Amino acid sequence: MANKEITVWGIHAGNEGQASQLFIKKNVIAIGWHEMGNLAQINPDRESFKTKVAEVYPNIKRGAIPVYGGLLYRFVHEMQTGDLVIFPAKHERLVYIGRIEGNYQYTPNLDSNYCNTRTVKWGKPFVRTSFSQGALFEIGSALTLFQVKNYADEFIAAYEGKPTPELKGEDETVAYVVGEIEQNTRDYIIKRLSRQLKGHPFAHFVAHLLEKMGYQTRVSAEGPDGGIDIIAHKDELGFEPPIIKVQVKSIDGSIGDPVVSQLYGKVSSNEFGLLVTLGTFTKQANNFAGSKSNLRLIDGTQLVDLIFQHYEQFDSKYKGLLPLKRVYIPETIEEAE
Repeated sequence: MANKEITVWGIHAGNEGQASQLFIKKNVIAIGWHEMGNLAQINPDRESFKTKVAEVYPNIKRGAIPVYGGLLYRFVHEMQTGDLVIFPAKHERLVYIGRIEGNYQYTPNLDSNYCNTRTVKWGKPFVRTSFSQGALFEIGSALTLFQVKNYADEFIAAYEGKPTPELKGEDETVAYVVGEIEQNTRDYIIKRLSRQLKGHPFAHFVAHLLEKMGYQTRVSAEGPDGGIDIIAHKDELGFEPPIIKVQVKSIDGSIGDPVVSQLYGKVSSNEFGLLVTLGTFTKQANNFAGSKSNLRLIDGTQLVDLIFQHYEQFDSKYKGLLPLKRVYIPETIEEAE
């Protein structure tokens, strides 16, 4: 359990570590947003910060306003003297841990781009290998400012000079890290498809995926919900069996037996039915499909599996929609065996 008496924060020094030297040489932490002016002059509530962000940055996406407003509010009002702050210096491959010594200050003369500051007393830096992979993953957050919760005790112990977990052999947090990376990627894909391909455009995406799996496809004209969205077949003309009738659902909720039964009612004995959704299927729906040899259900998890398998073959249009990069991640001993 994390130490409840000490709040631990994590902070980054810009996308490319632009403020790294400022942090260490001037004994501060800082955030940009210099166009906002003195943040202490904004009413001390989240709504006021969100309103100010929207005023200063009129072209910002609406969904980002609460995120950025909350970030600025936390820096000014939620961080407290005595809290610990962790700064992972990426280029130095060091982790700095310090104690916040002062309230928020507006200091444009210190650095015009990073003029929102708090003074910090840094302890000695730690090499990254001093910490478990799970702890490093947590402070690698994509956010500029965030609260460290899962591995706070590990960083507190290091700062206080107490023993930290010895990383002998397999780091037990590797499996956690791998799982978090994979789950975050899966969540990202489902969210992108749900938001960007709502309704009939999702049928075109599924048809594209089926084509990369070796099928010929025909997408039906957009019409009332409940029809067949895609006809898929192996031969070029679509005369030879098997003929697959596909229905797609661009929702991330649960689909029940009535929808599955309705699709199956449109499938002849020499045809196959396929229902693809971003969400899940109820137990009754899965049981119904399991009793039919010519009916298949693909939920969001299975769809992402297929996307992973065929992503390299995708057209640039859909790679742009789902920008993914191949990376290497640790393999746990159990997986290697």
